[in-house]
Amino acid sequence: MASEKKTPIVMKLEQNRNIINKKVGTDESFDVGFRTLVILDHEVNLYYVNGLCETPIIVNLLRQLFQLNEGTLDKKSVFKHIYNDLAHQQVEVETSIEKCVTQILSGLIVLFVEGHAEAIIVDVRAYPGRTPEEPDTEKVVRGSRDGYTENIIENTALTRRRIRDERLRNELIQVGQRSKTDICISYIKDVADPGLIKLIKDELKKIDIDGLSMADKSVEEFIVSQGFNPFPLVRYTERPDVASAHLLEGHVLIMVDTSPSMIITPTTYFHHVQHAEEYRQSPAVGTFVRWVRFFGLFSSVFLLPLWMLFVIQPDLLPESLDFIGPNEESTLPIIVQLLIADLGIEMLRIAAIHTPTPLSTAMGLIAAVLIGQIAIDVGLFVPEVILYVAVSAIGSYATPSYELSIANKMSRIALLVLSAIFGLSGFVIGSTLYILLLARTKSLNTPYLWPFLPFNGKAFMQILVRMSVPLGKIRPSIVHPQNNHKQR
Repeated sequence: MASEKKTPIVMKLEQNRNIINKKVGTDESFDVGFRTLVILDHEVNLYYVNGLCETPIIVNLLRQLFQLNEGTLDKKSVFKHIYNDLAHQQVEVETSIEKCVTQILSGLIVLFVEGHAEAIIVDVRAYPGRTPEEPDTEKVVRGSRDGYTENIIENTALTRRRIRDERLRNELIQVGQRSKTDICISYIKDVADPGLIKLIKDELKKIDIDGLSMADKSVEEFIVSQGFNPFPLVRYTERPDVASAHLLEGHVLIMVDTSPSMIITPTTYFHHVQHAEEYRQSPAVGTFVRWVRFFGLFSSVFLLPLWMLFVIQPDLLPESLDFIGPNEESTLPIIVQLLIADLGIEMLRIAAIHTPTPLSTAMGLIAAVLIGQIAIDVGLFVPEVILYVAVSAIGSYATPSYELSIANKMSRIALLVLSAIFGLSGFVIGSTLYILLLARTKSLNTPYLWPFLPFNGKAFMQILVRMSVPLGKIRPSIVHPQNNHKQR
């Protein structure tokens, strides 16, 4: 990130005012406010941004300033009186014009005093946004109903509420020459790997761009080498309890202002198939739910290619399963039907996102009842195609990670095409390439298939079976924690 030029504050208010007016355009932008006050016979300039400040707090601070004119006899130490008498918990002194401009545009108020080469900055931010609510994609039957919002200050507080450890660190940096987006790196100092923390900081400092309009996703693309690999290399969560659990394991969180999604690093493939619901139920129920989810994950990738393989090579099936396959003739080849149906469901998913909620249900009924049934009646599809495509789609929706479900859908289509063209050889080669791609993938120097590759028996057992909390005494070794023991 390119270094920012620093212009020192001077004692003459007019000179400071000309520089700031030129930078922020107080005469051009209606939302940038400016006011001149006279405090203890000294001129004071106040700058703020409408919409990002808490107006009642500013009014109260102004009352305190005006009260100085009535009860203060020492008019020479005006700067000292203003700094000491402002009843606010966060008051800072700054000497750089650029820093003051950034703070003004971040929602803080800045006071310049005639005859002083310093400015007083008071944090009165009140960002517009929604209240914490349960995320739509990470709902649980039992558990907390709060979730991260687009306010980075509120998000750090939600994490602090769950981890009241003096070693929890929330380091704030700004990225983007124009946007100056706030990014917070959260970790527990005596648990997280210092090498990982340094790596993330170095990658963030290398970002040299005008702005991060897409917030967390833009940051992800800078810190990990994604390329055209479709599989997600970081995990997103909007649940404070999930984020806190990962912090206690030794992970590092990246919070980006204006985004409710926290980036969890490092992550493996198996992090994307876990869900908070498994840990809100008993170990036995959690294990059952996890295995059902694994079945859905497997069906979302391999069900359609396997059925396609059995259709074109029925001799692979034993006699007891020879009923698998289309019982009716169709005008289109099976592979074309599968591709059309699979892509059609994807179109429905995309359409549902852009359709108002009251209309989305009606759209789903129209698609399922009219389009699907009519396509079967006219002979475009055979019923088995609709069945297996629907089961495969349900498996995709059962995948907790939205990014992973899309990557698996792309893998499924590739396997379908290879199986249709080359038969059994195509299915075997495609499946092998799928595993090899996952095995070669790394996220911040972390093997993507750990603990399967490289194999770790104890950790892999915890993936297969949801252990009770008292048995989880050791932190995952893949994050290289400084303190391996969660409990003695």
